[in-house]
Amino acid sequence: MFQKILIANRGEIACRVAATARRLGIRTVAVYSAADANARHVRACDEAVHIGASAPRDSYLRWERILEAAKATGAQAVHPGYGFLSENEDFAQACADAGLLFIGPPPSAIRDMGSKAAAKSLMEKAGVPLVPGYHGQDNDPALLQREADRIGYPVLIKASAGGGGKGMRRVERTEDFAAALASCQREAKASFGDDHVLVERYVTRPRHIEIQVFCDSLGGAVYLFERDCSVQRRHQKVLEEAPAPGMTPERRAEMGAAAVAAAQAVGYVGAGTVEFIAEQDGRFYFMEMNTRLQVEHPVTEAITGQDLVEWQFRVAAGQPLPLRQEQLAMRGHAIEARICAENPDANFLPATGTLQVARWPAHVAFQADDEQLRVDTGFVEGDAVSPWYDSMIAKLIVWGEDRAQALARLDAALRDTHLVGLHTNVGFLRRVVGSRAFAQADLDTALIEREREALFNAPGLPLAWAVAGVVSHLLAQEAQGQGADPWSHTDGWRAHGLSRRRLSFEQAGERQEVLLERTHDGLSVLTLQGERLALQARVQSDAAGERRHDIRMGGHRQSLSVYAVGGRFSVFGPAGHAVLELLDPARGAGDAAGAVGGLVAPMPGKLMSLLVSPGQAVRQGQALAVMEAMKMEHTISAPRDGVVAEWLHAAGDQVAEGAELLKMEAAA
Repeated sequence: MFQKILIANRGEIACRVAATARRLGIRTVAVYSAADANARHVRACDEAVHIGASAPRDSYLRWERILEAAKATGAQAVHPGYGFLSENEDFAQACADAGLLFIGPPPSAIRDMGSKAAAKSLMEKAGVPLVPGYHGQDNDPALLQREADRIGYPVLIKASAGGGGKGMRRVERTEDFAAALASCQREAKASFGDDHVLVERYVTRPRHIEIQVFCDSLGGAVYLFERDCSVQRRHQKVLEEAPAPGMTPERRAEMGAAAVAAAQAVGYVGAGTVEFIAEQDGRFYFMEMNTRLQVEHPVTEAITGQDLVEWQFRVAAGQPLPLRQEQLAMRGHAIEARICAENPDANFLPATGTLQVARWPAHVAFQADDEQLRVDTGFVEGDAVSPWYDSMIAKLIVWGEDRAQALARLDAALRDTHLVGLHTNVGFLRRVVGSRAFAQADLDTALIEREREALFNAPGLPLAWAVAGVVSHLLAQEAQGQGADPWSHTDGWRAHGLSRRRLSFEQAGERQEVLLERTHDGLSVLTLQGERLALQARVQSDAAGERRHDIRMGGHRQSLSVYAVGGRFSVFGPAGHAVLELLDPARGAGDAAGAVGGLVAPMPGKLMSLLVSPGQAVRQGQALAVMEAMKMEHTISAPRDGVVAEWLHAAGDQVAEGAELLKMEAAA
């Protein structure tokens, strides 16, 4: 076994690899960009080397700098994590040429499976079933259009060198194909440096099922069962679970054998994932092979009790697989939720900002006997989520004796995840987990769209409880700041009668007026939207020192957590969370919304293309521009009818969040 490795990645996967290395006594070297100088993965490793500017192309994709860092620090091997250079055959070869062990498959396997089109041709020769489609090398747009028309709509355009949902579009009609193809190719070129695509029939109600495989350099090969990754948004996974609900032992063995055969066909070594699209009746088709560790590998670790990163180390060091196929067994059920900085109600628009509060549920490692929950993250409270990398903040993984128990534990864990400072998908994930379709394992890749009415723009914590939480927090602050001298108290106490205090809040752009009355015996009464509510509140601290507000109101009791950042209060409770801003009493009622004129960038990013010209009349909802942020393309649409007066930026410009993009005039 080697003594020191370099981790050529960032974020939670770098922290994850470092944790196993530390347990095995292996020293670690981190690399970091300018944006990541104070990142958690830098502190998780024994050494760290700065390799360039914030943009991935200037740092994490500059493999020559990574090799220089490995040589300078005496690292003997390189772990690529996932993303970035993990499936780059040139990087794997460069490691070998530099005398470094690449903790992954040989370059030839990456090459053979790295191109979706080439991999499908290889699988076709091996007799693995494929989805009908065009996998050729000729990417002439007219030819691709003809092939799509021949296959029949809907079709799926996919970047041949892609992954993670990037460079992928579903097309419903022939007249939409050209624009979707151009968008796919731009995104594929930006993400992978290769704009080659393939076109396939879109399978109706498909399930996304993948098999974890492992091969050593001595001829050993096993599969560590399957994962269901059907719940997706924008072709990117949201929830992953193992084992796949409804999987029969016979079908599992069939898919596992096919996955192992696919890996052996290319002389595979290390961890890999063979992905299949499955029909509702169980028929399955080869989709692609990811020649790396997957984001969702923790659910496999949870049900098998194995550390897959340790397996990677041992295989890379030339050792045999730790277990044979007949020694592998599953126990229980595991689910992973990807927590991302994004706004689901705004078409999953990525969010950036500072994690002013980051509180995770108490968790234990899966190696413990009472394994239940694990959090993998590359962030700590106070860290900034930047626009340079993808939007994932953390992975929340739960284990249960069965799926029902795992679901209950996941809901509880999401409820106790408190993130403040930017939009996240935590509330959305709770709604998905609690949806009829997911609870009943009625799974396919369109589940989110099918359950749209229940999942989007759903109410969170009721306003009355949110206000009660803020009032409890304010009263507790006042009490904490008071001394023994009763004349210094500012809580409004009166020897007789009532004290009255008016508070103004803003929630979701609407102003809320609250009257707080306090009697001489300490009872509080809230008047909100014409309703009077008696309020009793006390503050408690849990074992971790977290303050919770125990509130009784209207015959009900709830425990709420309240976080104040300036005049903005985030209140978390069993039904969700709400954000209230305490307004200055002098602020006028008409000032709450603060409407912004013109069209502004909803996020920091790069303007890829401008779709309309000055003088052109546009309708509300019409596409105006395409921006790239967090490695994905996003369409900017007109907020209202009007005429484009002037673009304030050009295609290719990097713009800040809130920057005015163009001026619009009212339509004549």
